[in-house]
Amino acid sequence: MKALSILATAAAAVGLAASVSAVRADTIKVGVIGPLSGPFSIFGTNFQWGIEAYQHDHGDKVGDDTVEFVYRDLPGVDPAKSYSLAQELVVKERVQYLAGAYFTPNALAITPLLESANVPLVVLNAATSSITTSSPLAVRTSFTMWQNSVPAAKAAKEGGLTKVITVVSDYGPGVDAETAFATTFTAEGGEIVESLRLPLSTRDFNPVMQRIKDSGADGVFVFLPGGPPTLGFMKSYLGNDLKSAGIGIISTGDVMTEPDLPAIGDIGIGLRTTYHYSTAHDSDVNRAFLKSIAAIGGNVDQATMASVAAYDGAHVIYKMIEATGGKQDAAAAVKAVEGMSWESPRGPVSIDPETRHITQNVYLREMQKVDGKYQNTEIETYPAQPDWGLVKQ
Repeated sequence: MKALSILATAAAAVGLAASVSAVRADTIKVGVIGPLSGPFSIFGTNFQWGIEAYQHDHGDKVGDDTVEFVYRDLPGVDPAKSYSLAQELVVKERVQYLAGAYFTPNALAITPLLESANVPLVVLNAATSSITTSSPLAVRTSFTMWQNSVPAAKAAKEGGLTKVITVVSDYGPGVDAETAFATTFTAEGGEIVESLRLPLSTRDFNPVMQRIKDSGADGVFVFLPGGPPTLGFMKSYLGNDLKSAGIGIISTGDVMTEPDLPAIGDIGIGLRTTYHYSTAHDSDVNRAFLKSIAAIGGNVDQATMASVAAYDGAHVIYKMIEATGGKQDAAAAVKAVEGMSWESPRGPVSIDPETRHITQNVYLREMQKVDGKYQNTEIETYPAQPDWGLVKQ
């Protein structure tokens, strides 16, 4: 990886940051890297909303220390830039924690510097299972593709699909999603008739729709990174009449994020996805969370899972700071949150002590129109399974 090739030249600078780690700062900085501009900017904005909502609810102090979040924009997949931004935050901003990483390649570019910099990384989105195995200082508060894709396969079979074609983006999370779905669906007695992997840059999905029609499948499973690709795929699926032709669709929730539902419109009513959160999640904690998003100036109609992952990520970081008394000790900070559990806006969650992944329920969601607004209504719960496709340390 290009980012890793600069590791040796950056070692001296990172070492400098580590050498001052014993110094206790009154202001503890957290560096957040995410897409604040460009086609995926809604998710970087959601990172900010979640963090600001958490500080709205809990203040900006842990003990005597003030917690300050420092943001850096990374619009797309750029591992070298991801590494460079992380290095800058560690060396120049003297951050004690890193968070963010919308795309898997960007997260993997950061993990090699964590131990020498004495800084944990809290992953707020990137979903490839192997990320936490790349460093003992990486913790995830988002999800893994296995967590959402295994229930998708079960829901597909339970819903009557027998022959499915899989369509995924050709990078880590897509491969995980394809593998998880295919493994589970075939074990349930279904058949995978074809598997398509698309370049991340794909925007014209009409040829893909023809492949789906020609495959003989009675359903399609799809994963693409949330943003323009997912809306483009859904519009093409509906516009090419696959739904009316009886070719069902099941996907992870990345493909049906709440901000995209109005653009999909009534024709999408009844479409089902599996995901670990919906803004329609029926709990007092979630309702309070959405009120806090509104209170800090966020747009609840544009809220996504990224805001919840950031809210919970801030919670984990606050607990790390509390456990270390504000001192910079990455290993102790991570150790302190292994096994911790709490009630999230998405439901009950915990940090698996072996993998440092978040363990959570996954929901089968159906697009509905309620009181004139579109939402993903949770209609079934798949209880938390911490070991779905995860590599143990």
